[in-house]
Amino acid sequence: MKIGFIGLGNVGSKLSGSLLRNKIDLTVNDIDEKILKDFSSKGAKIAKSPKELAEKVDLIITCLPSPKVCAEVMEAKNGVINGLSDNKIWLEMSTTDESEIKRLAKKVENKKAYALDGPVSGGCHRATTGNIAIFVGGNISAFKKILPVLTIMGRKVLHVGELGSATILKVITNYLASVHLVALGEAWTIARKSNLDLSKAYKGIEISSGNSFVHETESKVILNGSYNINFTMDLVLKDTSLFNNLAKKLNAPLEISPKIVEIFKDGQKKYGSRAWSSMIVKRMEDLNEINFRANGFPEVLIDNEPEEKGFEI
Repeated sequence: MKIGFIGLGNVGSKLSGSLLRNKIDLTVNDIDEKILKDFSSKGAKIAKSPKELAEKVDLIITCLPSPKVCAEVMEAKNGVINGLSDNKIWLEMSTTDESEIKRLAKKVENKKAYALDGPVSGGCHRATTGNIAIFVGGNISAFKKILPVLTIMGRKVLHVGELGSATILKVITNYLASVHLVALGEAWTIARKSNLDLSKAYKGIEISSGNSFVHETESKVILNGSYNINFTMDLVLKDTSLFNNLAKKLNAPLEISPKIVEIFKDGQKKYGSRAWSSMIVKRMEDLNEINFRANGFPEVLIDNEPEEKGFEI
């Protein structure tokens, strides 16, 4: 199977890197010429446009920063849709809007091709090693056809249900991660102002009922002071807004979600759109005139688990 990958940013470069590392026939496209040169030097083929890429491969993967950008890549004159033909598969791995996935899917299906949504979860450090989780929604036969490719990019692969279901689940998990991160800012504030040893507090939370994946990962770079989670403030605001907008669409009044959006808007205003998302806790540091530094924590996250072939759960 020939694979095409469009969008070589923070996440996309790592997912496609796993494909290259495992000797997959890979064609890539991105607006950043420097990144394309790097991928070319590692053995990837370069497509001049999304349309050209779609014409040359069996599976087209997009991993892009927003629904708007994805729509442009798919629907432009030189876009993916105009390069599709019978039985090709489009896999949308961006975190996006469920209704937008379905809108574009209709255009894909008009070309007698298949559309799947396949967002990932677990952090950029796990995307690097191919150990990230992948959710997939859509036609089960198309899913089974690309499963061998999915198990190279990720370790645990879950077929969630119909098209769009994976995107909804991903937005839910990102919302939960954002809530945990904001709560950690307050937790570390109380720990610091109570003069706890923050290294021991980290271990205590890790072995307690208050533990979370976000604590185990993001607290490390917060305590180090780098905040380098390899994910930016604007992306979290996009994800939390997607969740909040979905709740409005479903006529489901929520209490915490609107506040989380408000907090991340404030964080974006204070520290910038491209600030690391874990810097949201700095709001508490600044407000309380403290810091959360502790010795012995890494500047960046590294997945120390060995790369393993993935599997369907």
